[in-house]
Amino acid sequence: MFVVNCKRWLVLINLLLVSGCNDSMLNNPYSAVEHDKSILYSSFSERPKHLDPAVSYSSNEYAIIGQIYEPLFQYHYLKRPYQLVPLTATKMPEITYLSEDESGRLVTTQTQPETVSFTDYLIEIKSGIHYQPHPALAKTGAYIYHGLTADDLSGISTITDFKQLGTREMVAEDYVYQIKRLVHPKIHSPIAELMKQYIVGLDELSNAVKEPNGLEFRAQNISGVEVIDKYHFRIRIYGKYPQFIFWLSMPFFAPMPWEADVFYGQAGLAERNISLDWFPIGTGPYMLLENNPNRQMVLSKNPHFHLERYPNSGESQDLELGLLADAGKPLPFIDKVIYVLEKETIPYWNKFLQGYYDASGVASDSFDQAIQFTGAGKAALTPELQEKEIRLQTAVTTSISYLGFNMTDSIVGGKSDKARKLRRAISIAIDYEEYISIFMNGRGVPAQGLLPPGIFGFEVDLDGLNPYVYNWNDGYQRKSVDSAKRLMVEAGFKAGIDPSTEEPLVLYLDTAASGPDGRARLNWYRKQFSKLGIQLVIRATDYNRFQQKIRSGNAQLFLWGWNADYPDPENFFFLLYGPHSKIKTGGENAVNYQNDAYDRLFEQMRNLADGPNRLAKIQQLQEIIRYDAPWVLGFYPKSYSLIHSWYQNLKPNLMANNKLKYTRIDSVKRHRLRQVWNVPLWWPLALLIGLLGLLIFPAIIVYRQRKKAVINER
Repeated sequence: MFVVNCKRWLVLINLLLVSGCNDSMLNNPYSAVEHDKSILYSSFSERPKHLDPAVSYSSNEYAIIGQIYEPLFQYHYLKRPYQLVPLTATKMPEITYLSEDESGRLVTTQTQPETVSFTDYLIEIKSGIHYQPHPALAKTGAYIYHGLTADDLSGISTITDFKQLGTREMVAEDYVYQIKRLVHPKIHSPIAELMKQYIVGLDELSNAVKEPNGLEFRAQNISGVEVIDKYHFRIRIYGKYPQFIFWLSMPFFAPMPWEADVFYGQAGLAERNISLDWFPIGTGPYMLLENNPNRQMVLSKNPHFHLERYPNSGESQDLELGLLADAGKPLPFIDKVIYVLEKETIPYWNKFLQGYYDASGVASDSFDQAIQFTGAGKAALTPELQEKEIRLQTAVTTSISYLGFNMTDSIVGGKSDKARKLRRAISIAIDYEEYISIFMNGRGVPAQGLLPPGIFGFEVDLDGLNPYVYNWNDGYQRKSVDSAKRLMVEAGFKAGIDPSTEEPLVLYLDTAASGPDGRARLNWYRKQFSKLGIQLVIRATDYNRFQQKIRSGNAQLFLWGWNADYPDPENFFFLLYGPHSKIKTGGENAVNYQNDAYDRLFEQMRNLADGPNRLAKIQQLQEIIRYDAPWVLGFYPKSYSLIHSWYQNLKPNLMANNKLKYTRIDSVKRHRLRQVWNVPLWWPLALLIGLLGLLIFPAIIVYRQRKKAVINER
């Protein structure tokens, strides 16, 4: 029998009411003990597939490894135009241009590309830089974990189960070893083919190594890369390639201790997800403490991080903006970074407004809540966000988003006039002006060519027109759908009918998009193709599977994009260079485009200095791409970032991958504002308890009266 006790109810009500008087936030998703800690809270939506710097080449991966690995050079955080400065190098490299004299000897020469046979880069690295604590480096005389047996692994499920950790100094050999890893047969670096064209001896090493173990691979040499001593090494490249210095600032050229490959290459570790793709080993300000793709990823400050200081100079306005308040102070400022799995934009947005995420982009479904436009058309924050002291940062990105045609496909690919006209018809029909308006709230510029604003060779107005997709009428005007339909007729697909089946032409779009946002965008693409009578079938998958389909050439159409590695037109035009075909060499030519004239022009353009001659080559390259249409040239995105007032030292830097070390969190202010923004509303609970009381207390009285009557009867 259910017995009601009035005293228990009163105690419960008092406890509930008293709990509202303390300073805890009932909706806080984090541990209460973290509130005063210097922790940055962010998120991820898909597990980064590659954290090995020889393989990683995606922005979501660079967000992690950019904080862990340290190449030789980095972009100055504050100065514009972007400027490379030493990171682990003591100074910028000493560059020597060499040519062969009549007797075949190498002699110093001038800098004209046609006279340069080789270029030498002499590099000196800093002493006293050490790797993060890691089991691969643990030793007591010999390395503790380099001869693991099955019995040794019986209690091991993750890398944190190895209790002994070690470190050692970074040396010149580690940079040379990483260069060799670019052509390791088991690693499949996306820049291997490109670097084999430049680094002397790298191609020969690639042909020489087959299935080496870690120690055997370490013993291999590259004729053009030489360790001079502990802190000096030399790289020799073919000819003159000015962009090579930019590559030396990327994670591909970060140092790698040979011990890492020996450790991770042991049997039984890969099946436990204990690999370099899961757990990096670097010298940077942070190390990956936790990698749980179903919950969170955690970066923690590297206890062995060397001395690096916040910049002392920048642009003229940086002092006024407070960006030099920490000048000269040792980095990093933030102790820990927690990336939480967050697949949907709305929950992320709500947590950002509550103060539980420190920064946010602006998704379409929250745009009106965040952004308003002034009479002059300038973006500004809404009063609600201004009241929260949130800051808005905008930047035109050096990026391009596009729809790619697999040029090896039997329908949309190839060099035939039929396929070319089909691609052009689709390029006209996909109304990216509408897409930008609907899904991006105007945060994009329709692309007329490969180069975004800010890159040499980008042209405006009539000079930048893509005449196969647009007309010029005091501005860019997309050609009519009727003109696209005429191209369909010329391509043999009148009204979208495939003559081989006498049914509507069916094309397949592979994508990694998911969730409500993704579905809405994909439905929009279906409607664009339906203008031409084409039936578009969406093949959605997770991001890692999607990447695999692109690598193997099993996608017919796909949505893709590119963020500049460095601020040079070569870094965009190489995306369609034939020898960089994705399926042939694993390069970044994802559509597998091949055009001999384009390849010749690209080879001429890439080594030229910016100027009229280079611009002329760029214009010819743009014309070939516009004519052949291997891409539906999409748009150049504009980035909008919302930043809480306690998140400091943020300046847009589109080139740097290692920005976290410069930023600072005012955890005291964050905690105070979180409390203000997350005060529990207790009156609904009190009202509910009162209503329950009105219902329960009469029942209690009746129950007691009946119980008393029973006792009296006895």
